[in-house]
Amino acid sequence: MKKLSAKITVANVMALFAVHMVALGVSTQCAYIFHQPKLPDEVKEYRKF
Repeated sequence: MKKLSAKITVANVMALFAVHMVALGVSTQCAYIFHQPKLPDEVKEYRKF
């Protein structure tokens, strides 16, 4: 039982990390000022601001 709970915990941590990385990627802009890619409307739900 402990092994199963450890696998679930690792999966939850990895999923949480992935969601945070998506939010970080969507909320930041490209460092090159002339290159601001157009994002689809669906990414607005992940924006932090």
